[in-house]
Amino acid sequence: MIPHDPEERRALIGEYLLGLLDEPEAAEVRQLLEEDEKAARMALDWERHFLELSDRLPAQAPSPALWMRIRRSLGLQDEPRPGALANWWNSLPAWRLTAATLAIALLVAVLLPILRSPDSVGERYTVVLQQPGEAAQPGWVIQVGSDGTLLLDPLVADQVPEGRALQFWTLVDPAEGPRSLGLVEAGKPLRLPAEQIGAVQAGQLFELTLEPAGGSPYDRPSGPVLYIGRAVLASAN
Repeated sequence: MIPHDPEERRALIGEYLLGLLDEPEAAEVRQLLEEDEKAARMALDWERHFLELSDRLPAQAPSPALWMRIRRSLGLQDEPRPGALANWWNSLPAWRLTAATLAIALLVAVLLPILRSPDSVGERYTVVLQQPGEAAQPGWVIQVGSDGTLLLDPLVADQVPEGRALQFWTLVDPAEGPRSLGLVEAGKPLRLPAEQIGAVQAGQLFELTLEPAGGSPYDRPSGPVLYIGRAVLASAN
């Protein structure tokens, strides 16, 4: 049962995002986030808080078994290049789920020079968007090229309910709030020009939310966060 006390409700949503609830409880919270804007805002605050905490975790080299699990989740079958990769998977068990997002992002950042040859050399960023409160299964990958162009690629085929839409957001400064980057068609890539994206920096937050058809009626997300992640520097001059 969803508690009425605001602090108890906030704590329950935090437990849901960490994947600590059983399926019946998780289903109740998911329904709450779909129907209650205040609850959805609580979830968004928790996600940003967890990501800020994971950013402070010390780097650790992944085990060979973990490396292969990450590669399988990304659909990469070739042998990885040798060498250590910084990630936060086993640093603090309490933040394991949120740390997984950054670990996958770092892996993609290392593999991108192998998989794609850039047209020019400059700062490039990678973001892996992952479902909050779930195991380390990425849903979308963002690549920001050296010219500032952003490419959003789906890794899953989402089913969006009728009358709803996916909306793309970014957050640089919490004081300014999130900025909409437009609507996204489920299962299809999206390319946005540098003029629309603006300057991207390491740690910048990106997310996809489920909104009414036509997008959020506010200048901020109104529906639940479906995918979230932070930008990782892939290469620079």
